[in-house]
Amino acid sequence: MDIKKKDIRALTKEQLREFFEKEGDKAFRGNQVYEWLWSKGAHTFEDMTNLSKETRQMLEDNFVINHIKVDVMQRSSDGTVKNAVRLHDDLIVESVLIPTKTRTTACVSSQVGCSLDCKFCATSRLKRMRNLNPDEIYDQVVAIDRESRLYFDRPLSNIVFMGMGEPLMNYNNVLKAIEKITSPEGLAMSPKRIVVSTSGVPKMIKKMADDNVKFKLAVSLHSAIDEVRTSIMPFNATFPLADLREALVYWYQKTKNRITYEYVVWEGINDKRKDVDALVQFCKFAPSKVNIIEYNPIDDGEFQQAKSEAIDMYKNVLEDNNITVTVRRSRGKDIDAACGQLANKE
Repeated sequence: MDIKKKDIRALTKEQLREFFEKEGDKAFRGNQVYEWLWSKGAHTFEDMTNLSKETRQMLEDNFVINHIKVDVMQRSSDGTVKNAVRLHDDLIVESVLIPTKTRTTACVSSQVGCSLDCKFCATSRLKRMRNLNPDEIYDQVVAIDRESRLYFDRPLSNIVFMGMGEPLMNYNNVLKAIEKITSPEGLAMSPKRIVVSTSGVPKMIKKMADDNVKFKLAVSLHSAIDEVRTSIMPFNATFPLADLREALVYWYQKTKNRITYEYVVWEGINDKRKDVDALVQFCKFAPSKVNIIEYNPIDDGEFQQAKSEAIDMYKNVLEDNNITVTVRRSRGKDIDAACGQLANKE
């Protein structure tokens, strides 16, 4: 009878040590295997060259390494790299490397598809197929770090959870992945260089604050008027702005970390003065900054990028109210790697 082998990366270091002891071997073998799996990113047991052939065979007999595989890699004319990542069950997610002169940022996915229903986002049309495991999130970062070193001659510097999926709907796995990414036994990255972006799940934002997380928070806001926000992000009817605002105030009181609002301005939807005034009021509840993001069309034409006059109005009014604002140009549009475009078209 073929017993399904366990993914070895689901085991803690302590469990690996116990496994070796149970097999009559020395516990420190568990430390060696753990280092191969996480610090060195081994894809197979054969890679673990400081273990004997017999030990490698024993691991092969008992476990699998459900490693991701970069199925298709595309490079944009602006240097952006998009990976179509095949998971062990043949599902695909996408992740993106965004280079600038001073940094390289990994944009990683947390779900196959998405739990939420934002009308302007290609990923939401896929619906959620499953959550990613911590090691699948970690592997995306490792793959992008390697590409960063290969193409830009420097290690990965930043990570944003802004790929496919709503990270707070896969909270435990995202947290475990970040623990590995920031651990000295993993990639040893600073949590201050990691941003988790949410569409706004109030209960989970409060939980993050209670868990005393060290990474940064971004919120995809797009409107500070309930009716407008619900028309483009229907789940807002369940998590209205008053609840979101209360959770963000709680977050700031607990963490003292300011909030970043990600904000797209669309023609005829949120491009009026009243929209800007509502955003200004929303920003005043806790220290924050606003990133105005260029919209990237997803085929059907329902949403159109606002005219430059509307963007200028937002920028001027926010600055007049002493709110930090940055207008961001999208990267990787020619390979559908820009914000809101990740949908496995290939």
